[in-house]
Amino acid sequence: MDIEDQFSLEHLLFKERRCRTCGATKDLIEDFYLTRKSKKGFPSAYAYECKECTVKRVIESRKKRDPFA
Repeated sequence: MDIEDQFSLEHLLFKERRCRTCGATKDLIEDFYLTRKSKKGFPSAYAYECKECTVKRVIESRKKRDPFA
């Protein structure tokens, strides 16, 4: 692991981002999914929708299964 990678990751530790869906300001690393693994040291590599909102969106948009089919 390069020293440069450690410093760039260290700068991200205190970043916060506002979720586009719920509007809450949350921690970038803990509360947002990493969407571009090759750009790990940049804030733009993280999603703009928090993990909680992403899970809610996926659950609501899933196809409903008929239990009697």
